[in-house]
Amino acid sequence: MSDGAKPKRADARRNEENLLDAAAALFVTSGVDVPVRAIAAKAGVGTATIYRHFPTRADLIIAVYRHQVESCAEAGPALLASGPTPHAALGRWIDLFVDFLITKHGLAAVLQPDNPSYETLHAYFIDRLLPVCAQLLDAAAEAGEIRPGISAYALMRGVGNLCVGADHDPRYDARALAGLLVAGLRREQGSR
Repeated sequence: MSDGAKPKRADARRNEENLLDAAAALFVTSGVDVPVRAIAAKAGVGTATIYRHFPTRADLIIAVYRHQVESCAEAGPALLASGPTPHAALGRWIDLFVDFLITKHGLAAVLQPDNPSYETLHAYFIDRLLPVCAQLLDAAAEAGEIRPGISAYALMRGVGNLCVGADHDPRYDARALAGLLVAGLRREQGSR
């Protein structure tokens, strides 16, 4: 927040979060080029509201990206606390991560890797999500559900690579492939 800027009212924050959630959901199913009027309809607001918050499509996409990083980061500990097992929490978190990555691919169409915003967002993504993934992996390993020593970075890269095919083939199911990867982390029965 800049100096002199007033904090947003609670209802304004909620409206913005609803708008970002609606945009994120549509970006996953329809891509980042989904019409603004479709996002507005899903969020239950007018298109002018979207443009007031996000004057350009790039502004909206970057805001969705940051919102999804935060949602994914916050979901890890919550899933660990409420899930039936740490491995189940890890699997559910990977599903959320896949949704995020599918949306993130649309970011490349808006920001080029040589753009300073791109590097800043990538560093933000790594800084926020790598520790969450590591926490989930550590909990599953401590519970004896997966082999110890699995790198959070390697798992996230692997899931990311599995998501690349989703861009061009509507039959490609990145979630199913990521689910197979997470299932493959399981420790063999009887080994500790």
